[in-house]
Amino acid sequence: MPLRAVIFDYGLVLSGPPEPDARARLLKISGLSPEIFDAHYWKYRLDYDCGTLNGHTYWPTIARDTGVSLSPEQIEALIEQDVLLWATVDPIMLAWVDRVRASGMKIAILSNMGEDLLAYMRDNFRWLDRFHHLTWSCELNLIKPMAAIYEHTLEQLNVRADEALFLDDRAENVEGARHVGLHALVFRSPQTLQTDLEREGWASQLPPVLACGSRG
Repeated sequence: MPLRAVIFDYGLVLSGPPEPDARARLLKISGLSPEIFDAHYWKYRLDYDCGTLNGHTYWPTIARDTGVSLSPEQIEALIEQDVLLWATVDPIMLAWVDRVRASGMKIAILSNMGEDLLAYMRDNFRWLDRFHHLTWSCELNLIKPMAAIYEHTLEQLNVRADEALFLDDRAENVEGARHVGLHALVFRSPQTLQTDLEREGWASQLPPVLACGSRG
């Protein structure tokens, strides 16, 4: 079945790596060691992405678990720096998004996303308008790898599962996509994506990930 759509995760696919200065400020504000911070940051992250928590409940939950005290001002600062942690984008991937759309493919984002980062993106990322559909977990109270969130995206794009390719940096989300019939790849970098597309036989249906002169 020919491909008709490409569905992108946001974090570490369209976004760049976590911003180091923002991470340093998160550690300083929280007063936690990197190891303790990371363990509790991810412990409740899916609850944040699902909309069960927001910034004003997520950070107090972490504070409770770690025994630290956070003022309202510190919580606001943590929300701000957490947004900035994920607010850089990969220009190579955004350029490929444009080429994929220009080739006639439908394009969408399907991302586990908390409401605070989403609000920032809507205010600052005009390139979101390029997509035919945007699926954000916090708005549906669903998260990857739940089958329903993939099915929702396919329905909104009006394509069959076997007509779409899904890209995500997390293996469990890729397996969830495959479970509902999507073609799916674990994304590692633009360079390895091109290699993976060629290996799987999809490169002939899609424009090159890397523009001329960008392989170095």
